[in-house]
Amino acid sequence: MTGLDTLRPRLPSPLQELSDPRFARHGLRLLLKRDDLIHPELVGNKWRKLAPNLTAAAGRTVVTFGGAYSNHLRATAAAGRLLGLPTVGVVRGEELADRPLNPSLARCAADGMRLHFVDRPTYRRKTEADVLARVLRAVDAEDAYVVPEGGSNALAVRGCRALGEELSGRADVVAVACGTGGTLAGLAAGLGPGQRALGTAVLKGGFLTAGARALQREAFGGPRGDWTVDDRFHFGGYARTTPELDDFAEDFENRHGVPVERLYVAKLLYGLAALAEEGAFPRGATLAAVVTGRPFT
Repeated sequence: MTGLDTLRPRLPSPLQELSDPRFARHGLRLLLKRDDLIHPELVGNKWRKLAPNLTAAAGRTVVTFGGAYSNHLRATAAAGRLLGLPTVGVVRGEELADRPLNPSLARCAADGMRLHFVDRPTYRRKTEADVLARVLRAVDAEDAYVVPEGGSNALAVRGCRALGEELSGRADVVAVACGTGGTLAGLAAGLGPGQRALGTAVLKGGFLTAGARALQREAFGGPRGDWTVDDRFHFGGYARTTPELDDFAEDFENRHGVPVERLYVAKLLYGLAALAEEGAFPRGATLAAVVTGRPFT
């Protein structure tokens, strides 16, 4: 297997200041932490989460999990192609097996990932030892290295701590969109004194605070940093958008020339603008938004 260092990640990722009246009129500076520029295919927090897990895999087949539009599955498949590593994606929804692949899953397959579709009850129980063992037997990968849904485990959280360290002293509030809470858990641990992290949930359920807290216990033995989750800006749930969100994202792109990924980044930026309008941040504060991905093409 080719080493990860040969992929030449751009680290630390760039920090870009924007002039945006929606923030400036409240006396706020807005920075973008351009993790979308780390690597052309292992974008953003996917690099930070996957790199330590791919190292731990040590050439074994990597089995991981995701829905039909999972950014994590695409990133894992791309990593497998780039590194010559076999990958298997366990996809939620047995009914999808008989349908044409959507563009996201088609990209996974083109990158060499074997796709295995499971029914939703099985998927919900995928972390149970007997269920996981059954899935691994079904894909003929009983000795595989298993990465959880969204890539969030202790190794990934510790990998994301570097994100906070790169932003230490650079902003008062660092905000990131959250699907599993792993990036937030690591980011918060790496920030310096007086800084806080803010997670914007991109799916419904209100479980991310508990999830991020559990990941910090797993990664660090207990809570780390000052952080909170805002559950108000999911726009209907994961992989869902609305015309209002699309209009906001298109306007942001036109103003700043920055491509805005809709499922995570658009919700983060919309949430920050709404919070600024609510007076959630003191005048003079510097906000940093982590751009964890870019639009899928």
